[in-house]
Amino acid sequence: MKSPNAGLRFAAVAAAFLMLAACSSTDEAAGGSSSSTSGQIAPGSQEDLVANVGDRVFFDTDKSSLSDDARATLQRQAAWAQLYPNLTFTLEGHADERGTREYNLALGGRRANAAKDYLVSLGVDAGRLSTVSYGKERPVCLESNENCWGQNRRAVTVIASGAAS
Repeated sequence: MKSPNAGLRFAAVAAAFLMLAACSSTDEAAGGSSSSTSGQIAPGSQEDLVANVGDRVFFDTDKSSLSDDARATLQRQAAWAQLYPNLTFTLEGHADERGTREYNLALGGRRANAAKDYLVSLGVDAGRLSTVSYGKERPVCLESNENCWGQNRRAVTVIASGAAS
């Protein structure tokens, strides 16, 4: 089913991603990861996803609806996922520290499913995607303020299998 030129197209797209990463002046929009050796990132790896696409989307307080920024990130993720059809992904839902454990687990689940549903609507096979909710159990920021809470209200796309080594 692959055309003879599929390998060349893949190489061209991968090269374009690497050139774009090399030209970037900031890593903030890509998820906050910085690497001075972006040319050494393995295509199709979690590091590639984080550096060149963005692995997370953020939510408003007590919400699981996707913002325009979240949709844009998920659109990039969907396009990237199409380049690597052997990969499967887990969408992790997270919440901030406020609220009960049960409430936050349910909210994290809704957030993970919102991201999954949007990726499926963009053509990513639902069989490649699973979800998990961590609620408030895995914060990225431990301070009790709006800035940290905003970082913790998220859905994160993680490569589950098939990753490049």
